[in-house]
Amino acid sequence: MTFTVSADPPAERQFTRLLPALTDIAYGISLPPTLLLVWGFLSRFGWLPQQILPAPAVVWATIVELWRDGSLAEHTLQSLRRVAIGFTIGAMLGLVAGAALGLAPRIRAFVAPVFTALAQVNTLAWLPLLVLFVGIDEELKYVCIAWSTAIPVILATTRSITDVSPKLVELGRVLDFTPLQRVSAIVLPAALPSLFTGLREGLAAAWQNLVIVELFASFEGLGYLMTWGRQLFQLELVIAAMVVIAAIGLLLNATLQYLERLVQPWKTEDAYGR
Repeated sequence: MTFTVSADPPAERQFTRLLPALTDIAYGISLPPTLLLVWGFLSRFGWLPQQILPAPAVVWATIVELWRDGSLAEHTLQSLRRVAIGFTIGAMLGLVAGAALGLAPRIRAFVAPVFTALAQVNTLAWLPLLVLFVGIDEELKYVCIAWSTAIPVILATTRSITDVSPKLVELGRVLDFTPLQRVSAIVLPAALPSLFTGLREGLAAAWQNLVIVELFASFEGLGYLMTWGRQLFQLELVIAAMVVIAAIGLLLNATLQYLERLVQPWKTEDAYGR
């Protein structure tokens, strides 16, 4: 008696594995064109006043004009530079502080109540006080962005470390791991998903607060571009800046998600059944 084992062709099997990801992408890209069509339809028939929301064609023409004269690139690069510096400082401080709170229960018990209370205050509320200490120059932007980044990173890092199973930590002790080995071989891999969640939240907060601080005190950047458009009553300029801000924020988040998949290949394999 002979038995035959049927197997899917490699190409078909690969497509089956990628199908969930392709479906998610299709769902993700379907909504923006739909909203754009509705927006254009309402503008075309005059159901949406131009002084409230300009037509998509007007906004697109504004973006093209800003790109051609170089002002869009100039403002965008300035905003990205501020975010890069502020986010780097805030993420590093957040990871270190969060690790200290997560690994040292006594420090966590001493600091956590005050930090939790301070974290409830929005960055915008700190601006008047920060202006007195650092002025309104670039230092103000860096401090605000770093602070808004550090808060979610600290919270996520602390939570990710404290949520590591005690059984895994005890296993490290049984195997005579040094404290550094337990952190690097047990705690860090288990905490990585929450760590990247905190970094993504920190990056989103950094990008949002950048716009706030540029609206408050700046003469360049995408936030300033929005302020300039509002002062000139050119809503197409405001919306053009908003579109660029949203697109860059989406790209930054996607970049961090890609890096997360690179350092956690097992997570991607589990998600698609490889």
